[in-house]
Amino acid sequence: MATTIQNLFTVIQFGGPLVGGTLALGAAVATPAVRRADVKKELKEIRNQGVIWGIIVAPLATAIVQFLLNTVVSGGNSCAF
Repeated sequence: MATTIQNLFTVIQFGGPLVGGTLALGAAVATPAVRRADVKKELKEIRNQGVIWGIIVAPLATAIVQFLLNTVVSGGNSCAF
């Protein structure tokens, strides 16, 4: 179980910024090529969400959950990674 949780956090920690950064960069590159204002607005929103969730929230949430698992003792055992 601990190995599965560790693998899940590894995927979130490294996959989150990879996907979020890719979406943000793709949206930033595609925005000048689009003429319609509504599509530009959606691309800007994709860029902002990619930066917020992928680059800021995913690593921060992984660090917080890892801290909680390492310090909070459940039944006398900690889930140290």
